[in-house]
Amino acid sequence: MNISKLDHIGIAVADLDQAIERFKQLGFLFEQRTRMEDMGLEIAFFAAGESKIELLANLREDSSIGKHLAARGEGIQHLCFAADDFDGALEEYKQKGFRVLGKPVIGAEGKRVFFVHPKDSHRVLIEIIEKG
Repeated sequence: MNISKLDHIGIAVADLDQAIERFKQLGFLFEQRTRMEDMGLEIAFFAAGESKIELLANLREDSSIGKHLAARGEGIQHLCFAADDFDGALEEYKQKGFRVLGKPVIGAEGKRVFFVHPKDSHRVLIEIIEKG
């Protein structure tokens, strides 16, 4: 397994429009906005050097971000790392005893992703994304 880079930092926000304007004011380059109706999310991406910032807002209170906001408020929700060998990384994490949350899914960037339980990574939700 080879983790090649920090792909993005996911930040939960209560008001996506307000957060987009704030990150533009901070000097980050807005890239795109997308809705994932099935997951109850609306997402905005900003360029941050070789990585990205992903702002996540809920469309429904029962979405993962809705639950995160209710329990923890706004802030960093996850760190996402690109894996050169996605399938190999998934199997290696499982073999090492890391709890993978659910099955791999297609993320907002159209690539496969999976998540490692935050209890297995010092209370940080880790997302692994397929490189490419």
